[in-house]
Amino acid sequence: MRIVAITTRVVNADMRNWVFVRVETDQPGLYGWGEATLEWKTQAVVGAVNDLAPLLIGRDPRDIEQAVRILRKHSFWRLGVIGMSAVSGIELALWDIFGKWLGQPVWRLLGGKVRDRVKVYTHLGLGDMHAVYETLDAEPLVHRASEVVARGYRALKAVFIPYSHYHAPLIEVDKVGRLMEALRKAVGPEVEIMVDFHGRPASASTALAYIDVLAPYRPMFIEEPLPPGETGALAQIAAKSRVPIATGERLIDRPEFDDLFRARAVDIVQPDICHCGGLLEAKKIAAMAEAVSVGVAPHNPLGPIAGAAALHFAVSTPNHLIQEEMVGAVPWYFEVVKGPIRMVDGCWQVPEAPGLGVEVDEAVAGRHPYKPEVMHTTNAVLADGTIVDW
Repeated sequence: MRIVAITTRVVNADMRNWVFVRVETDQPGLYGWGEATLEWKTQAVVGAVNDLAPLLIGRDPRDIEQAVRILRKHSFWRLGVIGMSAVSGIELALWDIFGKWLGQPVWRLLGGKVRDRVKVYTHLGLGDMHAVYETLDAEPLVHRASEVVARGYRALKAVFIPYSHYHAPLIEVDKVGRLMEALRKAVGPEVEIMVDFHGRPASASTALAYIDVLAPYRPMFIEEPLPPGETGALAQIAAKSRVPIATGERLIDRPEFDDLFRARAVDIVQPDICHCGGLLEAKKIAAMAEAVSVGVAPHNPLGPIAGAAALHFAVSTPNHLIQEEMVGAVPWYFEVVKGPIRMVDGCWQVPEAPGLGVEVDEAVAGRHPYKPEVMHTTNAVLADGTIVDW
């Protein structure tokens, strides 16, 4: 069996362009789908896939570990998030091919089933961009959270930490406390709440000011209290916080995760399967985490193929905790890709279809061609004009 072509399909989903990767083989009808979506880097990722593809043409798609080593090492330059997203999309497509060839779901090839269902959480508005990033007052926060719970979810995430710098103004800290109080009161104690800091605080003291007012309402975890790379400061937060700390969505290499684990700076790690190198690399990161008593809750606000890959990872990974999803990002989420995701009582069910179990509807995909993404990041400006993290 040999790879004969690697191509991309771009589907605009408002804030993100989903980048689907298709790997074709010389076996009639045998091909695989992956996803390499990376916000605001769509054309760069598509170009990276095109640049990397010649390295694999003519090779056996079942040699997945070898394929990833070729893409990383024969590129010479370290790939960064753009290149690693391209690698991830290709790698997922290779697993899809391998599973189809064997007639088995990918989770069986990753070590088999370790759980009978997968806990999931979504965002306000089920992932609608404006609901996720622009719900900063109590009334709409409560309303949207209640809608999520009414749809059967037993866990949700909210983003209501203000754009910050090296100081947390008292008025903003008090507002965050009131929002969390209203949210907990609305959904009750049985629904898990996660609060995404989005890396907005620029210092440990700023992050801790917000964590302290959230803690009484027992969030499941707070996410990215600092921008990536601040391992020392993150360890300071972890040592003082009464709330579990999660991070990792913007890390792409195992040594970066190793730094977190060695510093005991994180309770829950969040690799993104579509950025860190694919399923094999995510499994290696999860194994490193398990060795230091850290859980895994993969980052996944992306498209339907990314969701399917996350499902197979979760079914087969012992220290998996909960899975992020954003199936409401666009109304036609389940139309463009026919896939295995099925939720019952707040949990995804174990899939049985061969491979990743996905099929792209090319006609629907064609109705949503590439468009420049909404540049929501440009809102990250303080009142005095200071540019801060989104």
